[in-house]
Amino acid sequence: MITRIWHGRTSLQHADSYLDFLLNDGTREYRETPGNLSIKVWRRKEQDCCHFYTITEWESMDAVKRFAGEDYEKAVYYPEDEGVLLEFEQKVYHYDSYDVTKK
Repeated sequence: MITRIWHGRTSLQHADSYLDFLLNDGTREYRETPGNLSIKVWRRKEQDCCHFYTITEWESMDAVKRFAGEDYEKAVYYPEDEGVLLEFEQKVYHYDSYDVTKK
């Protein structure tokens, strides 16, 4: 299993609306991609900004590539991110992951 992690930051002013976006349209493409196993959205507010992470799990690197393309380490952004995200990190991170929950 492959875990893909993306990070972005917004101002506190945009924190709630961006969360709504991520919980709906912002993760639609993940949900529609064959081989996606799970999607989690994490949010952490700080004094001057709000951090967001999308943590997705995939059957294989081929499944990740169906979502992100051949340049799969490059972050995927949407038009709704413009004017909301404080910066556009270029890279996402991938990890081999192992579920031992039911071991």
